[in-house]
Amino acid sequence: MAPNHETQGQIADIVHTAEDKARDAARALEGNPIGLVAGGLAVGAIAGILIPRSAKEKELLAPVGRTIAERARSAVGAAREAGYQALDERGLTKNAARDQVKSLFQGLTEAVQTAGAAAAASARNKG
Repeated sequence: MAPNHETQGQIADIVHTAEDKARDAARALEGNPIGLVAGGLAVGAIAGILIPRSAKEKELLAPVGRTIAERARSAVGAAREAGYQALDERGLTKNAARDQVKSLFQGLTEAVQTAGAAAAASARNKG
């Protein structure tokens, strides 16, 4: 059965729309090559997740995965230690923070007591 004119028109519209979208995508990619690389990496990562590994791939890639994990743990540990050291050099330790909060609380308590005493004295003088 041959497609009628209406169906042929719909097909032509779909093809035209697809061509326009393809041209728009090509222009966008030309203007953003980093986006193209990032998109390619994302598609590759998704494909890698969805496609099951063979036993041989697991055997060959297991040592690489362990090495990457060990290096990542080492990098995180080094970053954490460097962060703690930088905070410590600026006096921003847990004990220093606790002392600051304690000092602030004591200052607020003294201010409230002073304000209360002044208010009471003012009330006595007016009465």
